[in-house]
Amino acid sequence: MNAHRSTLDLLVQYAHYHRDQRNIVTHFVGIPLIVFGIGVLLARLHLTLPRLDVTAAWVAFCFAGAWYLSRRGPLTLSVAVTLAMGALVALAHGVAGGGVASWLAWGAGSFLIGWAMQFLGHYYEGRKPAFVDDIFGLLVGPMFVMAEALFSMGWNKPMLAEIERRAGPTHLRDLAHPA
Repeated sequence: MNAHRSTLDLLVQYAHYHRDQRNIVTHFVGIPLIVFGIGVLLARLHLTLPRLDVTAAWVAFCFAGAWYLSRRGPLTLSVAVTLAMGALVALAHGVAGGGVASWLAWGAGSFLIGWAMQFLGHYYEGRKPAFVDDIFGLLVGPMFVMAEALFSMGWNKPMLAEIERRAGPTHLRDLAHPA
């Protein structure tokens, strides 16, 4: 994946790794948990500048949001994924202020459960996660989940059709007789 490719091209590339419907469903749980967990862990790291105290979680969110908003593609999707990630980071700050044990339990626990869900999904898929081949897959994941959510509500049927034309339709892979 090239970071400068359009939203459609990024989603198609990511979709090649995510055609099993069970894998996609696990991403609806796993990816938000990973984003939340990272947010919790980064929320305790404060970056203090003159007249500004900001956490590393908000800095990471700003970079990710700028990346989403700079993609050539539907602004609706870019705004939706940025808002969803912002909500997760805001929630993460709500639990990051407790004791160290609570902070680590929420942060590391959410992160690890999220990754367990991802690997379960890729077991169903019979294929490694997209980020293994390209680190930008870590940024495309939340965008893919948001796109799938929006597609399920009838949004942008032409984009969905193009993704399926280029990456193939979703299916349920037969685990007893893998292809």
